[in-house]
Amino acid sequence: MTDNLKTNDIPEADRPVEKCLRCGPSGLSDAELLAVILRTGSRGENSLNLARRLLRTARPEGILGLLHLKGPELRKIRGIGKVKAAEILCIGELSKRMWRKLARTEVRRIRSGEDLAAFCMEDMRHLEQEEFRLFIMNNKGMLIHEETLFRGSVNASVASPREVYIEALRWQAVSIAVVHNHPAGDPSPSPEDRRITEQLAEAGRALGIYFADHVIIGDQAFFSFRDWGLIR
Repeated sequence: MTDNLKTNDIPEADRPVEKCLRCGPSGLSDAELLAVILRTGSRGENSLNLARRLLRTARPEGILGLLHLKGPELRKIRGIGKVKAAEILCIGELSKRMWRKLARTEVRRIRSGEDLAAFCMEDMRHLEQEEFRLFIMNNKGMLIHEETLFRGSVNASVASPREVYIEALRWQAVSIAVVHNHPAGDPSPSPEDRRITEQLAEAGRALGIYFADHVIIGDQAFFSFRDWGLIR
């Protein structure tokens, strides 16, 4: 057992850093990976036990919960000072940027709701408030511009066709799609989501700009109005 041992008193084969170098990071548990990042523990607690306690504190419990913790919340946890809080925040942001970069390297042509969801999932599923994003494509379906039009509750007054298509016309769009997230994790469309989609599709027909889709991002799930046959 290593619960009450200082890191230097733990058998070398069981220390997170040495185990990482010997077995590779894939051989480490979540707590061991976090312990390597934390480097040191707190008074009376080694880095591995601090990591375990931190993972239990996160909501939802575990590594995904770390993405939801803010700096002030981290600083309230015993043993987490400003440096450790900054390290945890930065490793979470680095992880999100890596997934975002990977998704956007693999998906440049938007052909379906699934493409849009793959493009946005890791970037948007952890957001704590709604974001409404516009995607503008050329005549080959290649993404030429992406913009976050607003943050906050999605409703017809803020997600107006006027604001969306002013931006689309500025970029000489051939087709557009919009994406927003549901922070609660359920991508099922609300009546307001349906109204917004109908208004955007109607405005696109009037302007001669193809309204490709409206995709709602949940937690590892998405809803595509086009895929469900809800865009005429």
